[in-house]
Amino acid sequence: MSSSESLKVATGGRGTVDITSEIEGAVSGSGVVEGLANIFVHHTSASLILCENADPSVRTDLETWFADAVRDGDSRFVHRFEGPDDMSAHIRATLTQSSISVPVTGGRLNLGTWQGIYLWEHRTSPHHRRITVTVIGK
Repeated sequence: MSSSESLKVATGGRGTVDITSEIEGAVSGSGVVEGLANIFVHHTSASLILCENADPSVRTDLETWFADAVRDGDSRFVHRFEGPDDMSAHIRATLTQSSISVPVTGGRLNLGTWQGIYLWEHRTSPHHRRITVTVIGK
């Protein structure tokens, strides 16, 4: 058995959006009891992370680290078509993930106690992002 659902997620600009409950809804609606959920973001300037869900400062610290590691408007970047955050957003997305797979057990995501699934927007302005959740199993 398999199921696929497309989600649209609005972002407020650079930062993370907790999408765990939306993914759980897609898994629950799939009818799959045991299997695998694959979550895929259809963009080159946003990514997905599996991250601590108890303390938001973890995600703040990740953003701080990335701000130092990949600076907006770096003079070495040639690609600036959509502004100073364009190439840095692409690098951030390349260094993270466009897809995450999570086991499904008992019809639910089998996440660890402190794990959540987040869409990480790498552009500074708000966007609408498309995510596909594919659930495969029995």
